[in-house]
Amino acid sequence: MTDWLGMLAPPRTPRPELKERVLARALARRRWRGSLAAAALITLAIGGGAWWAYRTIDTHHPERDGLAARVRALEDTVSTFIHAPTTQVIQIPVSTGGRVGSVTIFADSVHRRWLVRCDGLAPNARDQAYQLWFITDRGMATAAVMPMDQDKPMVMGLETPGADQRVMGAAMSIEPRAGSASPTGPMVFHRLL
Repeated sequence: MTDWLGMLAPPRTPRPELKERVLARALARRRWRGSLAAAALITLAIGGGAWWAYRTIDTHHPERDGLAARVRALEDTVSTFIHAPTTQVIQIPVSTGGRVGSVTIFADSVHRRWLVRCDGLAPNARDQAYQLWFITDRGMATAAVMPMDQDKPMVMGLETPGADQRVMGAAMSIEPRAGSASPTGPMVFHRLL
């Protein structure tokens, strides 16, 4: 139907090298697309891993901050309590629940602070706690209520009573879980400094 125009060129078979070049170009494009897909997958995997790592690290910030604060407190404890020339160290042997333990007090008279470590104390009954007392020139003043539910050492820092009271010693008793205003239970120790 197009022969009547007389403009149509007669069909020819392409040269063999042309066919090879066209096929090679098509295959090269296919390889390039495969490489792009692989690169996209790798990018997604790295991006997903980075996002997961960021979220995981972000959830651990409060724990890290708490540990850092604890380390600073321990460094302060070591420098002010243990190494200070004004610190008096008192070790008191105790016996609780048929067990022998000890209470060690690092008393810093200048900063009016105590560091108390309790080792080997028997765990309390559910409704009881150990209560530490300051023996002052005005009588007994509560220092801390220490419910010990596990068989682990306990360490705590305490502020001594105000400057209007002179601390003369320490005592520990077994009291109700909420503590008492004055010693009512059995005494674990009573020691003047």
